[in-house]
Amino acid sequence: MPAGAARGADDAGWRLTPDASQLFRDATLEESEDFSFGVPALILAAIMPLLEESSVPRDCTRTVPVVIIGNGPSGICLSYLLSGYTPYLDPMAVHPNPILFRKLQEAKQLPITEQDLEFLCEGLEGRSGNPVAVLFDTLLHPNADLGFEFPSVLQWRLEKKHHIPHLVLGKATPGGAWHAMEGSMLTISLGIWMELPGVNYRDLTSGKRRSVSNDRATPDEISSYYKNYVKLMGLQKNFVDNTYVTSVQKLHRSHEKSLGNEKNTVNGQLNGVKNGFDYCNKNSTENGQNGLVNGFSNELQNGMENSSRSGDIGEEDEDKRGKERVRESIGVSQGLSQGLWEVRGYQQLQGDTHVPFSLFAENVVLATGASDSPDRLGVEGEDLPYVFHSVRDLGVAVSCHSKLGSSSDPVLVVGAGLSAADAVLCALNHRVSVLHAFRKRADDPGLIFKQLPKTLYPEYHRVYHMMCSKVYPASPVANPTAPSPSLFPDYTSFPEHCVLSFQPDMHCVMRGSSGVLRVFKVSMVLVLIGTYPNLFFLKEQGQYLGLDPSRPISCRQNPIDINPYTFECNAEPGLFAMGPLVGDNFVRFLKGGALGIASCLRKRLKQRIEKNRKLITEEGGCGGRGREESGGGGGGFV
Repeated sequence: MPAGAARGADDAGWRLTPDASQLFRDATLEESEDFSFGVPALILAAIMPLLEESSVPRDCTRTVPVVIIGNGPSGICLSYLLSGYTPYLDPMAVHPNPILFRKLQEAKQLPITEQDLEFLCEGLEGRSGNPVAVLFDTLLHPNADLGFEFPSVLQWRLEKKHHIPHLVLGKATPGGAWHAMEGSMLTISLGIWMELPGVNYRDLTSGKRRSVSNDRATPDEISSYYKNYVKLMGLQKNFVDNTYVTSVQKLHRSHEKSLGNEKNTVNGQLNGVKNGFDYCNKNSTENGQNGLVNGFSNELQNGMENSSRSGDIGEEDEDKRGKERVRESIGVSQGLSQGLWEVRGYQQLQGDTHVPFSLFAENVVLATGASDSPDRLGVEGEDLPYVFHSVRDLGVAVSCHSKLGSSSDPVLVVGAGLSAADAVLCALNHRVSVLHAFRKRADDPGLIFKQLPKTLYPEYHRVYHMMCSKVYPASPVANPTAPSPSLFPDYTSFPEHCVLSFQPDMHCVMRGSSGVLRVFKVSMVLVLIGTYPNLFFLKEQGQYLGLDPSRPISCRQNPIDINPYTFECNAEPGLFAMGPLVGDNFVRFLKGGALGIASCLRKRLKQRIEKNRKLITEEGGCGGRGREESGGGGGGFV
């Protein structure tokens, strides 16, 4: 884990990694100039306070318009769009779909995020069940499913007026689960389908293209691409690494009202900012710490002092400007708010130091992916030390244990998906014999191998061929302690078999479709039957958000129920979900969630600004008493 400054157990100060400190300082003047935000507004909207969970001082708690949980490709792509990168129709481009192209030309002066996504999605078909995912994919990769490699029809412009402050919380560095995957495997999707808007995948992996017919990538290449993407696009200031969210709760009305009253009092807001810094800075100093908050606080104070001296601005004028900036920042939050969320967790620093944090968010986006927890068989002995649930465990075993080889007992692989096929290939490449058990028939049309072209995925079709041709004969095993003579030397398939138990003596009991029991001695077991998201930090573990609230969330069987064009959870306003959580398991389609969410938030903000303008006009114009009493603003985004 990247190192960060540690903090004492009794210190209730703010803490982030030192690298983030410089990024926030570098961004201060630029963002302030473009958004009419003063430094206090940046503090409110862009800094994450890390506080003791047991005692959270009210004056140190801040509100963030958007918090994204998960820093994989879903979270990265959404951060890109929320940072002001805006998609327009490229005036030189022609989309091969004439109907869609005509719709795009009708509003070519508007960014895609401000257009009617439902209208644009009409009539489109693709390999995702989410219409916006199909739309965004065909804009980025027109006719990709037909084998063409047409250029994107989008032109990206960095427009700071469209920036929405946000934080991306991730368990490791940007890239998510790609950092934990077996590095020798190849991705299912082509390398160019793994890329994110604005940075060509091949530009960052020059010289690594394998062939015209097989331009796939390794997880190492993809994780490196995502990590570099965040740096190249200047998104680092939005990311907080090594953070673990433990609780996301909707605040009760009484608490929300209390916070709202504080926000509507400009003097109270300013005092809250100053007192919060004073309180936190005092605690940090007493503990001898020099973290982000000390650095940022000092930079803030020095900047304000220098500005005051150089501009010869009086205290009264400065206070008036500060009030105005805070009022404008409040308008941003009110424009996006569908309620208020409390997000708690901790950040892991050097030496296993855990620093708790707590913050409020107007909107929360679930972008956690689907690989948090492996599915289990739920049979006897599944917790025995020779039973594993990850392909990576097999890679470690063949690399570090000399006993696992051509002379060892076979490895049992349970499952018929691509992860199981990866395990079979890994074992065979290390001359370890394989027993492969799965519940479906070998010729079942639902097997994933049926959907993969042989020219692009020869290794998976090799496994599928063995699944069909090297089937164990339908006869019982009489002696469970001796290898069966019917086993093939390298690989044996067991279609329509289910595991009944794993025994401490490393024997596995299976039952076939005929009801016959079979027992084999194995050296290792890999149960690879899928993964599911772990949403323990939500109420009811997020189960109430699913299409079927009576069942746990499952990316395939029970995804989160969302509005298909905004990706907002139907059961919880202000909570959004994207990626595998809503059924988009491929990177090329999960990007559609970023488009839907960014479009929704920008439209809501625009509506709020227009409403505030109307109120200001009705109450006496833009200046003087009318503006002061309205408390609206939002001018920083106009």
